[in-house]
Amino acid sequence: MTFDPSTLFAVFFYAFAGLLVFSALRVVTARNPVHAALFLILAFFCASGLWILLKAEFLSLALILVYVGAVMVLFLFVVMMLDLDLEHLRRDFKKYLPVAFLMGAVIVLELSIVLIRSFVGTNAPVQQMPEDIMANNTLALGMLIFVDYVYAFEVAGVILFVAIIAAVALTLRNRKDSKSQNIHEQVNVNAADRMRIVKMDSDMGAKQDSRGEKQ
Repeated sequence: MTFDPSTLFAVFFYAFAGLLVFSALRVVTARNPVHAALFLILAFFCASGLWILLKAEFLSLALILVYVGAVMVLFLFVVMMLDLDLEHLRRDFKKYLPVAFLMGAVIVLELSIVLIRSFVGTNAPVQQMPEDIMANNTLALGMLIFVDYVYAFEVAGVILFVAIIAAVALTLRNRKDSKSQNIHEQVNVNAADRMRIVKMDSDMGAKQDSRGEKQ
């Protein structure tokens, strides 16, 4: 009986893929946000396993170190520290279902167009790279990002930077329950605005008089 490596590869591939689909569904269907975050971590691990099977070790390790090791830990801390009102969130869930279905349909359509144009009718890579670069997937990824598609990569970085600024700006709104510092007022403060010196007589004489009266 001969052992076929492709069979073992197919078993691991479908196992990781099935577990990835299941965990992704549980992310959006779990009632507890902590459970949803844990299922998302499981989905990242399954995706990392698929990257290793496809011989993209750098992407697999980056997915674990960046997303699982940093981003998802932060998500768990935030979810566990915040007192989320789940009943309030579920109460208006049905009202946003039409918009959610519309956005989901648009996303599925866009991904379908990308996948069809990328895989249907193509038997070879779009851009053939030299053998010395193809032997190292990290080097090949760096060449594609910082040489061939450097402008698209920079545009994506600018968009993410603008999104970060917008998120910070939304949290800095003037609200009654927000605790923030006004650096301009702190620098331009005067001593008269913070402290008032009041002159008053000493009460030692009054204490001595009261003691004499008691005696």
